[in-house]
Amino acid sequence: RPSRWQRDALPLSYTRVHWAGWPCGATRSGLIAYAAGLCKSLTEPIFDPSRDQKDDPPVPSPKTRAELFSFLEQLGIKTKTLDHPPLFTVAESSEVERALPGGHSKNLFLKDADGALILIVALNTTKVDLKGLPKVIKSGRLSFGKPELLMEALGVTPGSVCVFSLINDPERRVRLILDQDLMAHDTINAHPLENTATTNIARADLLRFIEATNHSAAVFPLTGNTA
Repeated sequence: RPSRWQRDALPLSYTRVHWAGWPCGATRSGLIAYAAGLCKSLTEPIFDPSRDQKDDPPVPSPKTRAELFSFLEQLGIKTKTLDHPPLFTVAESSEVERALPGGHSKNLFLKDADGALILIVALNTTKVDLKGLPKVIKSGRLSFGKPELLMEALGVTPGSVCVFSLINDPERRVRLILDQDLMAHDTINAHPLENTATTNIARADLLRFIEATNHSAAVFPLTGNTA
């Protein structure tokens, strides 16, 4: 007999269940199996990411030194490259400076307060003041980008940051800033994506390379804002 809380409703034992599409003469075991299948379908996820999902496009691998040189050759750009032990600081590059004429570059991979990525390519003797630099290049407060972000954006590791790494930035996420003192030289020296070599390139050809990577170069006088 129904309890008071059930009011006018009758438990299933007092009713005859008729479901659309289910024969009235169904057995008890068949009804239980049908109900179990219905419950399973209700608990399954509406969207299963493993079903009918297209594979994400593969992330392209960073360009190698050989691929960079091939790209420059396709542009008709001639360069001279000197192999040497790995260099991590400007002070370690004195012998290379004597062997290769022109302006030798140093590079800063930065991120501003708004998340914009910036590559500073300066003359190796220029002292860049990060506090004063935002006023010069019209950016937010600057800090150094983390190695993981550097690899993601430019495809190189710390110590190998260079203007040539723009070849790994097809989405143009990185803004390029060139030092006016560096660009005063007829030839520029930079690592060819690895710090075990230095490549000498004519200033005009460097600008052609930058344009070929769909980037634009902004030249600023960074010397007047030294630490």
